[in-house]
Amino acid sequence: MKKYFRFEELGTNYKTEFVAGMTTFLAMAYILFVNPATLALVGIEDLPEGVTRMDQGAVFTATAIAAAVGSLFMGIIAKYPIALAPGMGLNAFFAYTVVLGSGIPWETALAGVLASGLIFILLTLSGIREKIINAIPGNLKLAVGAGIGLFIAFIGFQNAGIIIGNDATLVGIGDLASPTVLLAIFGIIITVVLLSLNIKGGIFYGMILTSIVGIIFNLIDPPSGLGGIVGEVPSLAPTFGAAIAHFGDIFTLEMLVVILTFLFVDFFDTAGTLVAVARQAGLMKDNKLPRAGKALFADSTATVVGSIVGTSTTTSYVESTAGVGAGGRSGFTAVVTAGFFLLALFFSPLLSVVTAEVTAPALIIVGVLMSSALKGIDWDEFEIAVPAFLIIIAMPLTYSIATGIAIGFIFYPITMILKGRAKEVNSIMYLLFVIFILYFIFLS
Repeated sequence: MKKYFRFEELGTNYKTEFVAGMTTFLAMAYILFVNPATLALVGIEDLPEGVTRMDQGAVFTATAIAAAVGSLFMGIIAKYPIALAPGMGLNAFFAYTVVLGSGIPWETALAGVLASGLIFILLTLSGIREKIINAIPGNLKLAVGAGIGLFIAFIGFQNAGIIIGNDATLVGIGDLASPTVLLAIFGIIITVVLLSLNIKGGIFYGMILTSIVGIIFNLIDPPSGLGGIVGEVPSLAPTFGAAIAHFGDIFTLEMLVVILTFLFVDFFDTAGTLVAVARQAGLMKDNKLPRAGKALFADSTATVVGSIVGTSTTTSYVESTAGVGAGGRSGFTAVVTAGFFLLALFFSPLLSVVTAEVTAPALIIVGVLMSSALKGIDWDEFEIAVPAFLIIIAMPLTYSIATGIAIGFIFYPITMILKGRAKEVNSIMYLLFVIFILYFIFLS
């Protein structure tokens, strides 16, 4: 095994890799509780007619399985110290835009995730992924990441009760004297403190401390004894296979845009994460990523597996840098992380203490981290600034990641043409321009 994972060449050992894998798990363990709460629309009391919630227990199990399978594939096939799990942002798009906003059944949405994963596999095997990556300007990729960050943070503030609806101004400040709102504010503060002190897994520990404080002040019902902490693995029956059973429902223009969004965000989020983690680990060769095809194949396969068991898009996690920082250099780090996700399957009873107020700080802080992409956008070029800004601002204001992407991608060719830079626009961007125009016509 040492030879397979190239321990000697990479200057690592079992102990270092184990500690790195555990560190990565702790840094991203929050997804085990945030993802089920997001997909089950926890915090949304009154659902529109026809909209149903996903089973929270089933999503918990699906999240752990998708993370374990994805991390195993990445570690064994691509041999990278990169862990995977259902992606933040993509789960918000799934729950709040597709299911809640568009009224699309979650079963059909899962079928859309499955389709995007299959397309991703084909793109990886065909080798045309580079063409698609190069077609979309880097500024717009950064804008999408920042926009999703703002959208996630907005959802967090809303779930916390810090931001509420207002008939006069659409939104306004909530009741900051409310005990549950104060609990969420405490969660934000303690998470910021932990991350500012560079504590690995600060988001996860912040959720734990917020839950404990909530229990102490009788704002959260405590788990009952050992059975309230460790229990049987929740059944996958409510979600397993729904994506396959409803695959025939995806052939509509609206679902085409949904699938493209799943594919687009996962595609570039994965590419960015792979490069960032590999560079930190010193695994880049001549500024190129070795075994990139295998890494992307592992990522796309994990999305397919995740959709079948019942969760939104699975993607590579930038939190893997925490494990790399702890010394992880080989794929064995990801294998260890996968093992911890499987072990976590037995801790589902803790879902009962992870309320909307507990998950809200995690959403807000992840939003902060994602919004750092703003600094890379070339704001001095008006033809770039307009579509980038529209992508970023439209996502939270329209409560839709897809709509933000669509608006920005429509304006990009227009501003570039008006600036005399039409030849710089890739033909794929003109195709997306037409698709998104049709998307808005269809919606009207």
